[in-house]
Amino acid sequence: MVERKGHEPLVIQKEIRKKVTDPEIDSPPFNITEEEPIKGLKYAAIEVPSGVRGRMAIFGPIIDEAEAAIIMEDAPYGFGCIGCARTNELSMYFLRKRGIPVLEIHYPESKDETVEVINKINTFLDGLDKSESDEKAEPEKDTKETVEE
Repeated sequence: MVERKGHEPLVIQKEIRKKVTDPEIDSPPFNITEEEPIKGLKYAAIEVPSGVRGRMAIFGPIIDEAEAAIIMEDAPYGFGCIGCARTNELSMYFLRKRGIPVLEIHYPESKDETVEVINKINTFLDGLDKSESDEKAEPEKDTKETVEE
C-alpha cells in the first residue's frame, strides 16, 4: 500500500537481506560486522542487553531515515519482523521522539476491521502527500528583520 501511494517503505526485511546475502560478512550465522554493536550504542546504552543493541543497530538507521511511520499494534506473532518487547518499545520511543507523522492502528481481527485499517492507512498516506505538496507550494518567508535607525 505504501509503494502504491508513491512512498518508499523502509522495512527491516530489506536490511536483514543485506546482512544475509552480503559476501563480506564472514561470520554466519551471526551476520554482523565489528561495527554493528558500536552502531547500536547510538540507540541503546551499554547496559542494555546485547540483543536489543544489535537489533537497534539495524532499526535505528531506518527510524532516522523515516519521514512517517505506521505502527501495527497487537499483531500476531507471525506478522512482520519479530524482535523482542524491549526493542519494540525502544523503537516506538524513537519514532515518537522524532516528531514525524505516526499512524498507530490495531491489527484487524475481522473483515470489517480490515477494511477500516486499510481506509485509515490510505487516509494517512494521502495526508502525507497533501502536507508534502503544501510545503512545496508555500512560498519561502523572508526572515530578515529590518532595523530602523
